[in-house]
Amino acid sequence: MVRIRAPIVNPQCICMPVAAGAGRDQACFDYNGGSPPETESMNLTTLALLVLTPFLVWRIYSRLRTQMSRQRSIVSRHWTGLGVFLAMVLVPASELVARPTMLGWLALGFAAGIGYGVWGLRLTRFEDTDEGCYFTPNARLGIVVAMLFTARILYIGFEMYANQGSNVPTPRFTDSLLTMLVVGLTGGYFGTYSAGLLRWRRALRKAAGTMRP
Repeated sequence: MVRIRAPIVNPQCICMPVAAGAGRDQACFDYNGGSPPETESMNLTTLALLVLTPFLVWRIYSRLRTQMSRQRSIVSRHWTGLGVFLAMVLVPASELVARPTMLGWLALGFAAGIGYGVWGLRLTRFEDTDEGCYFTPNARLGIVVAMLFTARILYIGFEMYANQGSNVPTPRFTDSLLTMLVVGLTGGYFGTYSAGLLRWRRALRKAAGTMRP
């Protein structure tokens, strides 16, 4: 009597004979009715990011509107702002010396930012009161520049996340002409604005003979 042994079926694998007469040699093909756990996890994370991004953008916008209101002029903060935003342009510029095209886009954004900053200073209301020196910037100009920079940073973050686990190399911060344009614009605008505030305080010092802290 010949006994026929039923094949053991692996639910994760489909086995087929390689060729007739191959005997027990078989080729197995993995089969999964659903997506791999890694893919499902990435899809959930991507969905969460897409849902939370508008909320994050709104929070940043609300914070910027608060910062763009009437505020007291503090000389040390203006110096800090000038140094930070100049470094924001000079650091990538030092890496782009051998890449004149990208350096040109950075310089173009910086020049546009300077012009934009001069315009913003003209629209600023300056106050010299007994309680101290105050200024009220034009909220729209500052928010537009800050949101452009924020949007670009968010895009770079999403791009780095999307390239995880792939063979696509992560682009450097200085590889995008649009990024360099936005960085130059942001650094030029806020750097010029900080310099303008320092110039205003220096004029007050000359007029009053002292500079308030």
